[in-house]
Amino acid sequence: MEKKTNLDDYLADLGISEEEGNSPVRIPATPAAGLPGAPVAPRSEPETPPHGGDPVAAVKTFLEGLIRRVDAQLSVSCRLRDDTVHAEITGPHASKLIGREGRTLAAVELIAYTVLAKETGRADLRVHLDAAGYRRRHEERLIGMAERLAAQVLKTGESVALDPMPAADRRIIHIALREMPGVATESVGERDSRHIIVKPA
Repeated sequence: MEKKTNLDDYLADLGISEEEGNSPVRIPATPAAGLPGAPVAPRSEPETPPHGGDPVAAVKTFLEGLIRRVDAQLSVSCRLRDDTVHAEITGPHASKLIGREGRTLAAVELIAYTVLAKETGRADLRVHLDAAGYRRRHEERLIGMAERLAAQVLKTGESVALDPMPAADRRIIHIALREMPGVATESVGERDSRHIIVKPA
């Protein structure tokens, strides 16, 4: 039996078959920018995109096509703030899009970014996807942890090394502590071992 890709597994978790995943939702086959083997996203606008090349509309159209196959009671809202398209999926069963440790949500977010870059040429934008408030709660937990560790560093004068974590989580901690007097943060390590050190400034 052919081994499925991670994306196929994530779609299966959402109850979407390979045939559905390759039809009107328009999931691109090319990897997203920044991944190994990824092509540079074209800067020119695609020919007659259905959403007029608008990044918010591109992300919303893709997500609406996806959630229709998951649960008809789900809805999605999108807005552009700074350099990021923020999208949130809500509904009675929105949590089914989260997956274990947020992996399904992260996979859908990556696909949404790929759609955005491919259909509008705006590879300079980010996509931030939340479902059932999962990302918001996760961010609040990270900020709380960062503040507690910063207080510990200020009290003891000794640096603290955090466990390895994804780049998005490290970014939240860097931002949370960058204005705090007396402490500084630094990312060290390579690939899966990359982590943050909170240290005296």
